[in-house]
Amino acid sequence: MSNPGNPTVVLVHGAFADASSYARVIPELIARGLDVVAPAVPNRSLIGDAAYIASIVRQIPGPVVLVGHSYGGAVITVAGMEENVQALVYLAGYALQKGESLGELQGRFPDSDLASALVYTPFPIEGSTTPGTDVSVRIDKFPSIFAADVDPDLAAVLAVSQRPLAAQAFGEEAPAAAWETKPSWGLVSSSDHTINPDVERFGYERAGMTTVEVDSSHLVMLAHPASVTDLILRAVRSVHQDD
Repeated sequence: MSNPGNPTVVLVHGAFADASSYARVIPELIARGLDVVAPAVPNRSLIGDAAYIASIVRQIPGPVVLVGHSYGGAVITVAGMEENVQALVYLAGYALQKGESLGELQGRFPDSDLASALVYTPFPIEGSTTPGTDVSVRIDKFPSIFAADVDPDLAAVLAVSQRPLAAQAFGEEAPAAAWETKPSWGLVSSSDHTINPDVERFGYERAGMTTVEVDSSHLVMLAHPASVTDLILRAVRSVHQDD
């Protein structure tokens, strides 16, 4: 049974994934009496995705700990400005500063293995004659780049069920950075081949986060759920201490 004094944990997934990427973490949080929400991120634009997550957060009574994986880190950087967000947790994520885009932050560092494995696919945009562009990962490259230490059978399923990210999201600048005013924790996946781990380290250090490193692939929530759960619980306890 949930404890009404606990914050709600909102789990925001990243690109090329969906909320099931938290499947091994959610039961651990629920078992500790926490309310959990794991929404489906549209993955269409940074501004739009952040607005969508913010709308969900606003409807949650009481404090929220907002968790973002990968691109979801950029989303919570903006959506975390909501008043009831009390703490942020980044998992192998992008911690943008105000006015910075994903492309700008990533461009400071050498490309990861992901760069050469991306697939670009046009998709129709309602009301426009110009198509958008979806970005996904080559199915044959997905397991080694995204989920090297995840069960191979599961990685194969994840590879063919990707949720693409619209290319528009890479160029949009973050209009705000919630970590400037809210306590934040960051997890670096030190064996990440999707995001250069130095991108993660740089963003976390710039934000003054409490940081841990895990020898993990990009999908750290599935590969090392205990480490992820522990970091989230540290953020949860901080919210209690602030009450």
